[in-house]
Amino acid sequence: MGFPEDRESSTESTPRRFRKKREDDTESVFRPRKSPGDREEGVPGAETTGDAKPADPAPRSEMWSPYDEGNRSRGPLWFVLGGVAVLGLLGTGLAVMMNAGPADPAGTAQARRTSAPLPSAPPGKYSYAAERTTDPEPLTVKELFPKKKFTVSGRSYEMTVTSKLKKCADGAVGDKMLKALKSGKCTQLIRASFRDKSGKVIGTVGVANLRSSKTATKAASVGDDANYVKPLAGKDEITKFVGSGSGGTKVWMHGHYAVMIWFQNKDGSKPDSKGSKVIFQAATDISKATVFKALDARTLTGFPAT
Repeated sequence: MGFPEDRESSTESTPRRFRKKREDDTESVFRPRKSPGDREEGVPGAETTGDAKPADPAPRSEMWSPYDEGNRSRGPLWFVLGGVAVLGLLGTGLAVMMNAGPADPAGTAQARRTSAPLPSAPPGKYSYAAERTTDPEPLTVKELFPKKKFTVSGRSYEMTVTSKLKKCADGAVGDKMLKALKSGKCTQLIRASFRDKSGKVIGTVGVANLRSSKTATKAASVGDDANYVKPLAGKDEITKFVGSGSGGTKVWMHGHYAVMIWFQNKDGSKPDSKGSKVIFQAATDISKATVFKALDARTLTGFPAT
């Protein structure tokens, strides 16, 4: 049981600027697997500053005439005139100093910020998403599966049920997978089940949040017909059959995440070559439109898409 190697992450080592196009294998191998029978119900605003206020004009001294009261000394006149001159000079100097100073504190702060080196993204193919230390925000159901109904290249799909687990062992099957999730310090496993428009193809997509790319790679490496995501049965008349009969499984890694799928025919029958391609196409459409799109955003920024 298993799907072919078809997923290569869509991000390059310079994730802020470039993304690498995923390439999917055109052929698929579908091996039957009887269901385990387990079911589960289921920036800061810009600074604003005003222009510098011009200095108030120098206060005008009260003038008087030395001739008003007879032959009075002219000393006080020169004193007043001298004071006026001094005040004028002081006013002019103050205006010059204010004009020469930083009239736009916000601009100065901006200059200081831009003169410092900007922090660079972590190197490597998965950048921020390579480690939980650089991608610390927990996953959410809404982030991974934002829409109940969506269309990919004319093919329509509907999500019918979701599940969020802190105990990852409750959402996976197989001793090797359980061991890989435990050693990888898995903190959450989020799943959702889907159906195609016709109701003939159904399946589950799950994402496990592990400590690092190394531990996620280990989880992907043990994925096989005995180690996979636990199918999540819905309550509707179509996806209530998820996990019954034969199914195809696959596990990928994307940074410190392990992406796991189980897809099948609604009636649980083993598909022929043509049917296998139809199932595999649905699994690819759904996983790319949901979980991989969300994880690509984390690769670029280290935070959930907004």
